[in-house]
Amino acid sequence: MLFNHALTPSQERNLEGLLECRVLDRTGLILDIFAQRARSFEGKLQVELAQLKHMMTRLIRGWTHLERQKGGIGLRGPGETQLETDRRLLGLRVKQINKRLEKVRKQREQGRQSRLKAEIPTVSLVGYTNAGKSTLFNQLANDDVYVQDQLFATLDPTLRRLQIASDVKVILVDTVGFIRHLPHDLVNAFRSTLQETIEAQLLLHVVDASDENRDGNIFEVESVLQQIGADKVDLIQVMNKIDLAGTRPRVDTHNDGRIKRIWLSAVTGEGVDLLEQALADYFRDEMVSGEIRLQPAQARIRALLFELGVVQSETVDDDGCFHLDVCIAKRDLNQLARRESMKMDDLLPITAS
Repeated sequence: MLFNHALTPSQERNLEGLLECRVLDRTGLILDIFAQRARSFEGKLQVELAQLKHMMTRLIRGWTHLERQKGGIGLRGPGETQLETDRRLLGLRVKQINKRLEKVRKQREQGRQSRLKAEIPTVSLVGYTNAGKSTLFNQLANDDVYVQDQLFATLDPTLRRLQIASDVKVILVDTVGFIRHLPHDLVNAFRSTLQETIEAQLLLHVVDASDENRDGNIFEVESVLQQIGADKVDLIQVMNKIDLAGTRPRVDTHNDGRIKRIWLSAVTGEGVDLLEQALADYFRDEMVSGEIRLQPAQARIRALLFELGVVQSETVDDDGCFHLDVCIAKRDLNQLARRESMKMDDLLPITAS
């Protein structure tokens, strides 16, 4: 029997004795669903960690039927001994999992640092479970990640590099869905996964626009974001499933002109172009245009500028120097200067605009 509430260990045992069947509370059900959905090595470890921490609270007085304590100093009943043994074994397993997850966290951190060095911004999809995040991810990334009409279809973060515009590249991250009264142990276990959300430059909060309880779902997601420390990250609401809500694609803005929400359908593709344009406008870096003068020995830099597609015209003077008329984002120029161990000022166009 399922209960849509958190039950204490004693309540769970008493109900099982009274009803003569297995009793599962909300936390136990969520953990079971997560266990079925976990596919990656990291996801399985995270789910097992949350399950063990939940199980440790269920060991208290779980073996009292074995107790046969008598008076005397230093005497302990076999029930207490079994309880201590179980607690110790669970504690050892928890330590082992934490060590393995720490290695995974370090690997993820290395990946994040590499993206920071490359100055590629990260966009993280967040939202209530089954809001259509993975469908939108596939639509934007032209990918085929697992999509299913079920709770927590996505547990492991998926990252893809997107070329939103000729001058805008982003890393798109698909994350685990949130749910009302998400167990605290589960949030802690998935902290390394949620770290992608915390350190993103922009959050796309995907909302099921056809859900009657969408306002409540929005509140729950914002509560979890605050709980993990991601409430300070810039956020744009994406009202998905307008094909079911009977709404046309549009863009809502704040009073200062900043984008507040975008209405679209990830299934039909309606309004997705509005989202892509919004991302391009948000991340479009300040452009620098003008002439760059390069020595003959700097032919490598010349080749890289042509590779980036930022050269509009080129002339060569009598000294063999290259005069390149370029229009380039400062971010790309800074990355190029770092790659060539130069100062950005050495590469800035002579006549910048």
